[in-house]
Amino acid sequence: MTDGDGRTRGQPSQATRLVELALESDLFHSPDGRAHAYVTMGDHRETWLLKSAGFRTRLARRFYQIEGKTPSSQALQNALAVLEGLAQFEGPELPVHTRIAMLDGRIYLDLADDCWQAVEITSTGWCVVRNPPVKFRRTRGLRRLPMPRRGGSLEDLRRFINVPDETTWRLLVAWLIGALWPSGPYPILLLHGEQDSAKSTTARILRALIDPSAAPLRAEPRDLRDLMIAANNGWIMALDNVSHLSPWLSDALCRLSTGGGLSTRELYSDDEEVIFDAQRPVILNGIEEIATREDLLDRSIILYPPPIPDDLRRPETTLWAEFNAVKPRILGALLDMVVAGLRNLSETQLPRLPRMADFAIRVTAAETALGWPRGTFLMDYEENRAAANDLALESSAVAPVILRFAVESGAWTGTASELLKAIMPLAGEATAKQKAWPKSARALSNILRRLGGNLRRAGVLMTFLPRRGRARPIALEWVG
Repeated sequence: MTDGDGRTRGQPSQATRLVELALESDLFHSPDGRAHAYVTMGDHRETWLLKSAGFRTRLARRFYQIEGKTPSSQALQNALAVLEGLAQFEGPELPVHTRIAMLDGRIYLDLADDCWQAVEITSTGWCVVRNPPVKFRRTRGLRRLPMPRRGGSLEDLRRFINVPDETTWRLLVAWLIGALWPSGPYPILLLHGEQDSAKSTTARILRALIDPSAAPLRAEPRDLRDLMIAANNGWIMALDNVSHLSPWLSDALCRLSTGGGLSTRELYSDDEEVIFDAQRPVILNGIEEIATREDLLDRSIILYPPPIPDDLRRPETTLWAEFNAVKPRILGALLDMVVAGLRNLSETQLPRLPRMADFAIRVTAAETALGWPRGTFLMDYEENRAAANDLALESSAVAPVILRFAVESGAWTGTASELLKAIMPLAGEATAKQKAWPKSARALSNILRRLGGNLRRAGVLMTFLPRRGRARPIALEWVG
């Protein structure tokens, strides 16, 4: 006789048998508390989230292979609940990575192939390995990288992307090298240009070299949860044809670039919080200069690909066929550059540390392998950042007025309320009516705190002095 679980009396239930079969794998949990299984599949091992449809399907298949019958849905559900508890409370805590990881000074790049192979990159070279010592997760949209080949050149990449000059080329290559490191900071790559400048194609190709995806380019996320899901399910975040960046999205992208974590309430939960604490390389493209907030511009590399003449255009099918043919060699050349960066990193010093200093040091460490004269990248990067600083000042309704006021006054000290009154005549009626113009002393103080670094680089030294009663004086000085 059998019971409701499909078992013969005296025999283990289907749920118990499923648990026994699952324990052939190694159970563990990641730092965020999610339960995983490290499963042996033939000659390789795979990492699966216990709640995923993939693990459920594999467990049901294994049951059928051994028992010759299908498990009930209730038995699967009961077994997975037990397994989750075992992974949470008895399994070790191990990090789980998406696409790129580092362990003991070695970088691992998941090829996302059927054998779960990865490229191991060290200071002496790179090679493809089975069963890498780090745990990679495979999301639904993750796509396979080709087997990298040696003997290629990054110069092969030039004919597939729209680069008008050597500076643009070096900055694009620098961004790619930075994106292959498992930790940030990662500068946000902003591609601005007219229609027919191949901004989207350039973004697709850059992502395809490191993190191919079923959805390589995305529209602007509707909310923080959508952004977190996209960032969690891939390595590179690429937003296409962006026309406007809301303040919340601009701030969230800043945290993705340099770290800081994103959190939101879990779906269908009253108080459970979902936290995503990671850094990701980001690409944004749009016709207009979409980044206007100072903190985002301060983290960006801004490039302006020009329109492509009609006689130089190619059909996309031709372009992608040619690119895919040489992609293994381009990837191999890019890996060579990361090897050089690892080899030279400890000996690389910069005469001055810019914002995103770790990124700048890593690229500089690879300069000799790239064939660039030493110091070339830092000069290009600082010039690009200076242009971004000018854009931040031009995009602000307040900054040009403060600059003019500082030049004319030389030095000034007073409260935010007094400063707002003092600059109003210089602003003019049209500027003062703009939505971005501060309507209160507190609003002006907040804007000045955000603009402090940009103003300093433009020659205005701004200091918030100790409180004097309820007011906090502000000192401005034009230092040129």
